Amino acid sequence: MRILGCILSALLLCGTALSQYSSDQCSWRGSGLTHEGHARDVEQVYLRCSQGSLEWLYPTGAVIVNLRPNTPSPAGSRLTVCIKPSTDSNGANIYLDRAGKLRLLLPEHDQALGKVTCFSVQEGALFIEAIPHRDISRRITSFQYELFAERTGAGTDLRPFSAPCQPCTDAELLLAVCTSDFVGRGSILGIEQGAEQSTVTVAISRLYKQKTQVFAPGEFRARRWTGTVRIPRQCGVKPGTGDFLFTGSIRFGEAWMGCAPRYKDFLRVYRDAEQGGTNPCHVDTN
Repeated sequence: MRILGCILSALLLCGTALSQYSSDQCSWRGSGLTHEGHARDVEQVYLRCSQGSLEWLYPTGAVIVNLRPNTPSPAGSRLTVCIKPSTDSNGANIYLDRAGKLRLLLPEHDQALGKVTCFSVQEGALFIEAIPHRDISRRITSFQYELFAERTGAGTDLRPFSAPCQPCTDAELLLAVCTSDFVGRGSILGIEQGAEQSTVTVAISRLYKQKTQVFAPGEFRARRWTGTVRIPRQCGVKPGTGDFLFTGSIRFGEAWMGCAPRYKDFLRVYRDAEQGGTNPCHVDTN
């Protein structure tokens, strides 16, 4: 049974528990055993970093997670949150709570898929409600989270989760080159189709930038990098010959494809914008 009374009465009727084992403002680890049998206790947690994790052992009652990052979002953007449950997460349903109204975000049975789910910070706090079980000794609810600024009305930093299969406009492509976590020119070596996503193996002949080590130098060719990039399976990516410009984002340690036009098409768009003085940033295309 949902604990709506706890929310609407500002937790006065249900009582609140103190945070346990919380080591910093980025991650929280707690235990439902601190409720001492009060199954209707609701705990307030405040996380103030751009990424972190939550681990709730022996869930009882509920936990409200307030995401309040210390870093303000840039003008013309909105803060988006993505959470990725661990594949052994269980024991609770995860809702979005906005002014006491709950929307189911991740039911317990879906968390084992480890699928990334995203929402806007403005949509509310996370409300994690324990599911009553006779034996809670094997129940642990856990997930990672990341916050990022998503531009509105233009290209986004999280295309794989917001508009994964929609072709980029010229404006989105130019912005993606400036704001993506990785940008490189290269070719497709192979594609492996999975149940939820496709994994594209690429060879990079010119690496413009990478936020983390997505592409590693080849063993025998120092000027060539290789790596894998993910894209949702429903996009129907197919092998293609020739050079492409790969852009994308790093989420939970994985590279996700953003705009990926043929390199000759990127050059045309870039040079037209360069002549018109509308390029958002400079790229060395020589």
